[in-house]
Amino acid sequence: MHDNDPRKPRPEAVAQTGATIVIPAYNEEGAIEATIEQVHETMGKTDFTYEILIVDDGSRDQTAELCKKAKARVITHEINRGYGEALKTGIREATHPWVLITDADGTYPIDRIPDLLKKTDLYDMVVGARTGDEVHVPFVRRPAKWFITKLASTLTGQKIPDLNSGLRVFSRDLAMRFMSLYPKGFSFTSTITMSSLCNNYDVLFIPINYFERVGKSAISPLKDFTGFIILIIRISALFRPLRVFMPPAALLGLGGLLTGGLTNPIGTGLLVGGINLAFLGLLADVVVRRTRF
Repeated sequence: MHDNDPRKPRPEAVAQTGATIVIPAYNEEGAIEATIEQVHETMGKTDFTYEILIVDDGSRDQTAELCKKAKARVITHEINRGYGEALKTGIREATHPWVLITDADGTYPIDRIPDLLKKTDLYDMVVGARTGDEVHVPFVRRPAKWFITKLASTLTGQKIPDLNSGLRVFSRDLAMRFMSLYPKGFSFTSTITMSSLCNNYDVLFIPINYFERVGKSAISPLKDFTGFIILIIRISALFRPLRVFMPPAALLGLGGLLTGGLTNPIGTGLLVGGINLAFLGLLADVVVRRTRF
């Protein structure tokens, strides 16, 4: 953490303060009870203080009733408001300074939760990266996932093994700082990853397995892919504008030179466009540095 960094000091590790385990759920009666039981069993073998907070996001099945039966705290949205909104509710209502999120559908290895919690003495956020020996990601999603991850890594200047893993622990202060940026949908995890890395928070990625889900996925590959691209560029422009504006500015300038420069109308237009884009990037960078989000 730098001297002029406006971030709050990281709270003491989970071992000293405890963690709220937030699980968003929407029509997850087929898996939620087993997930809660796994969390209780796993955490019961540790010395960590914890609570399980289920955010029932307008489920129309028996999700809420099963959660209460499994001894979890439940907050209910009257209507379905989206994955991101469910997590925002959980973060706001958390009673501990650390928040761990996971899914209710059986895809994430609950037994790895303690491994993430143990690293909070050194990191602001610890992410379970789905790069283990057993990773069940539908083949149709893999090209888009690869492209999105590469784009995010390029724009942040840091290698990101898994941009949007839903198993992670982070300080509540970190999450609250970027609350206004989180979307309603599935790109919550991408947003908090990008925002944290762009603002020099200490983030650790730990390889984990990823299993086949119980029930039907609510993700729309084409719609969400487009949304992820827009989000990555927007977050990068907000915190690292030079990485967004300078590459296309350089391409326009090079195109202008190759097409005759000022001796050719097309070349002139490309050069002027490149210069304008570069100055826009510099202006955005000055604003970011002065405001220090």
